[in-house]
Amino acid sequence: MITALGALFAATFLAATVFPFQSEVVFVAMQVAGVAPLVTLIVVASAGNTLGAFVNYWIGARLEDHGAHRWLRIDDEKFERAKRWWARWGVWSLLMSWAPVLGWFTVVAGAMRTPLWQFTILVTISKTGRFVFLGVITHYALGLDWGRGAP
Repeated sequence: MITALGALFAATFLAATVFPFQSEVVFVAMQVAGVAPLVTLIVVASAGNTLGAFVNYWIGARLEDHGAHRWLRIDDEKFERAKRWWARWGVWSLLMSWAPVLGWFTVVAGAMRTPLWQFTILVTISKTGRFVFLGVITHYALGLDWGRGAP
């Protein structure tokens, strides 16, 4: 079980960074297989995904002065649009950081020097909410046992 949970942590961590990776399949597969209780899967996946977002924050905070958005292949127009979005919605946009398309706002948060405590709270809520939603939907769609996967 520890190895499987480590793999889940790694998958969700990687998925939260700028590298393209989908951790939902890993999460659902482990839930269906009954690797661990759903609460444990949610905690591990949320921790990995939240900590992975700190990589993006660091990239934004440390490298933007050197054109990191170009290094990450985010064109100037898209980055300017993100900055306008940030100017309008600010830290609250981090509540959408669970979405693959909007997850790179964690990079923008770093570039905009968002206080780390705000970043941590909002990203944790977002990432945890994502896995709670995914776990509950999978549970009801497949009729799984709340404790360990398949009935």
